[in-house]
Amino acid sequence: MTAHDTIISDRPVPLAVRDHGGTGSPVLLLHGLGGTLLHWDPLAPLLTGAHRVVSMDLRGHGLSGDGPWEWEAVLDDVQAVVDHFGLDTPLVVGHSLGGMVAVQWALRHPDGPGIVNLDGLRSAETAPQHYAGIGQEELDALLAEVKAVFDAQAEAMARPLPEAHAAMLPQRALRTTDEGVFARPDAALAGQIRYDPHFQDSVAAAAGIRCPALFVLATRDMPGLPGRVGELMAAQRAGIRRDLLPLAADRPHLRVLELDAGHNMVAEQPERIAQAVLDHLAETTAQGA
Repeated sequence: MTAHDTIISDRPVPLAVRDHGGTGSPVLLLHGLGGTLLHWDPLAPLLTGAHRVVSMDLRGHGLSGDGPWEWEAVLDDVQAVVDHFGLDTPLVVGHSLGGMVAVQWALRHPDGPGIVNLDGLRSAETAPQHYAGIGQEELDALLAEVKAVFDAQAEAMARPLPEAHAAMLPQRALRTTDEGVFARPDAALAGQIRYDPHFQDSVAAAAGIRCPALFVLATRDMPGLPGRVGELMAAQRAGIRRDLLPLAADRPHLRVLELDAGHNMVAEQPERIAQAVLDHLAETTAQGA
């Protein structure tokens, strides 16, 4: 089936949605910060043989409208998509920021079929106590370096994109104004998300999840990280493992899968991610039978 795009416009923040078709229990896909629903195009067809699959642009992203990043409002956006397509109780699969939305969705829907969180538990730039396996002096230096990297990115986002940079991004991820072409989300929304406590750490919230949840953790750095940022990312991943694995150990409805992939795992290994989603759905269905 050919994917069908639509805009849900009868609400405060219009939402751009792609219906990938398929039959069976519903799956809703949520992309990460700076992404769009295009993120899921390699993976969605791998699920439609057994499931109805829908993806959406989060608010402030892609072709969806603008609005402040308030978690309850974002969850209302997701609910609007669910209601529009009659998805009832979908499995919500989220990558990065989308995974953090999925955690909040799970807390709102404790009796639902659950979530799959794809490397969406902590931002790269989080509180010092969330890193592990690194000395304080070294950690302070690395945190200062990564802050400088993100500060520079934030400053660049507030300016029009160079033509060559804009040409590398999908058209739906761009906003054209009289001043030039800008990336979405805009600098203000990205800054709001950057310092949001739940964006910086969703591990603690995972302890409150009552529905089935699969957490897929990256084990490798993304290529091309500047300076010594990779060293900090290793400590960030170690901190997630340190804090998440004990939570899952005495909560059998929480499962953890460590994948030999980087943060951009959906693009790197769509077949492996699709299989993890299918396996999770099959296991939770069997347990509920």
